[in-house]
Amino acid sequence: MDGNRRWARRRHLPAIAGHRAGVDTIRRTLRAARERGVEYLTLYSFSTENWTRDEEEVGALMSLLEETIRRETKTLVEDGVRLMVIGRLHELSDRLQKAIAGAIMATAGGKRGVMTLAFNYGGRAEIIDAVKKLVRDRVAEDAVDEHAIATRLYAPEHPDPDLLIRTGGELRVSNFLLWEVAYAEMWATEVLWPDFSVNDLDQALNSYAHRERRFGR
Repeated sequence: MDGNRRWARRRHLPAIAGHRAGVDTIRRTLRAARERGVEYLTLYSFSTENWTRDEEEVGALMSLLEETIRRETKTLVEDGVRLMVIGRLHELSDRLQKAIAGAIMATAGGKRGVMTLAFNYGGRAEIIDAVKKLVRDRVAEDAVDEHAIATRLYAPEHPDPDLLIRTGGELRVSNFLLWEVAYAEMWATEVLWPDFSVNDLDQALNSYAHRERRFGR
């Protein structure tokens, strides 16, 4: 979800104002995606590298996540959407971990789609953690294959993404779902995330619908 800070900077606002505007985009994108039959939506919210940002901005992001989760849980339940959060959650504050756990439990019965937040997430970190699980499980060398690794990722029940959308003109994967996006289609736009509209989503989905997927064959 790239472009929150640039959106704020262009309006002479603090960075957190851009992140707050980005939350509104999440809300409308989630609903529009669900209406269009998208069952899984994964949003890259905070990377393992984002800790190097200004301390004030990082603190504000943590507070915004907790505030948003507590405020939006009821709506997710009403809409039948199940919330998941992936990443190194044990590194977050106890308060934030409790808020996340409570929202996940409250929405567990959702049957109309899954929204996953990648928070304190990194694709390389996810693969490293999967390998550590292999070691802990004492998996024999000959038994290490794609299935053995995939079942030890943060969300093994998720299907691999079909479409990776990049906003803000970015043209890189940026350490996002490195294992899972091996054959995902990519679509990029110059639109900053707070300005990402339902029409932009439709353009991405339309582009995807007209591609031939060969999966390396």
